Amino acid sequence: MRKQKLTSRLAALAAPLAMAATIAMPLAAQADYMNEHFWSAMPTGTAWVNSSGECWQSLQGPGDLEPCVQPAPVPKEFTVRLNFEFDKYEIANVVNDNELQRLNDYIAQVKATPVREEISIVGHTDAKGSDEYNMALGMRRAQSVRDYMVSRGIPASDIVSVISMGKREMLPEYDIYSVEQRRVRILAEYEGN
Repeated sequence: MRKQKLTSRLAALAAPLAMAATIAMPLAAQADYMNEHFWSAMPTGTAWVNSSGECWQSLQGPGDLEPCVQPAPVPKEFTVRLNFEFDKYEIANVVNDNELQRLNDYIAQVKATPVREEISIVGHTDAKGSDEYNMALGMRRAQSVRDYMVSRGIPASDIVSVISMGKREMLPEYDIYSVEQRRVRILAEYEGN
């Protein structure tokens, strides 16, 4: 009987203490605290961003919050077949605008991803010219793509490697002198992987 009375008294004290703790909070914090009780990680309802910036499911909470948007994952490898004019390496010398648009789309996708990527850029050439010349040309092409990506908002610190393969690693499905061999590969690894 005595234990039951003590439990009843503790329960009676707990409710006013919880109310006092809520009242002592600033008004904005009180609203956030109260709204948190409407959130659940249950896989039902509509996904929303809670007051902490986390994506949760709203079961009965407010429906006017910002919806969660999960960005599409950035591919681990992305190849751009920027067909440069002969002996050229500047982005302005790219003749296939559709590939440049693909690069712009890739840049937007990287920028929208909350995960930091470590990006490597590899330049390739066709087989025309000496190995030494093609290594230098592949490097200039890779550097040009790097500079372009940085000018479009990719942090320079996220680009960890810029190299040339020159005329090595030819694509077997194309002639070695084909414009398809002139390409830049972009490799992305996620920080922590």
